[in-house]
Amino acid sequence: MAQKLSDKELYSVRRRMASVANHLMVPSPAAPSSKCDPVELVPIAASMNDNYHKVHGNVSNKEVVWRNVAVSDGSTKDFTDIIYQKAVGEGIAKIVINRPERRNAFRPQTVKELIAAFTDARDDSSVGVIILTGKGTKAFCSGGDQALRTKDGYADPNDMGRLNVLDLQVQIRRLPKPVIAMVAGYAVGGGHILHMVCDLTIAADNAIFGQTGPKVEALMQVMEVPSCPVW
Repeated sequence: MAQKLSDKELYSVRRRMASVANHLMVPSPAAPSSKCDPVELVPIAASMNDNYHKVHGNVSNKEVVWRNVAVSDGSTKDFTDIIYQKAVGEGIAKIVINRPERRNAFRPQTVKELIAAFTDARDDSSVGVIILTGKGTKAFCSGGDQALRTKDGYADPNDMGRLNVLDLQVQIRRLPKPVIAMVAGYAVGGGHILHMVCDLTIAADNAIFGQTGPKVEALMQVMEVPSCPVW
């Protein structure tokens, strides 16, 4: 004997059916089956009555319009190493590392601009979420720019003398707004750490994640070179 579903269970079933129906194409009535009539899938209104839609309404299908943002911190008026944008009327900020010729490797100037952009996005009450990504599809970020590495660390003779990337990592980790990393291509070394400190990572099919430390350690063991002691 069939058991009658409660109102709560029936509501749950209707929502699941509506969710499936909303992702399926309606069969064309022009080509009916020889054994049965075509079935028309009609989205059930219950899927639009959940808590998300009650709070946020329907999700817009309009194309997002981005506007460039230049933040002045007293010394830098325009960004050179990043692209900082905000979506008009969407509450989204997007920060793009704009050094594709160096696989989006960061230098002291890049870190300085990233810190300024994240600070502005944090203080802007109209921004609810922040996207961090890299220019192009070959790399999200390949870490520190080795061309600027000296005996004293990374140095940029034209601007800052130090990298200060740890300050950036702490800033992202403590940001009171969600930060989403959009990764295409390489996210290695310091770039791998940048995506790790974000709240969520969305990876493209060509995303490659990795660290250089384990490979360097393995190479030193092959060459029988003593590694640095761990304190």
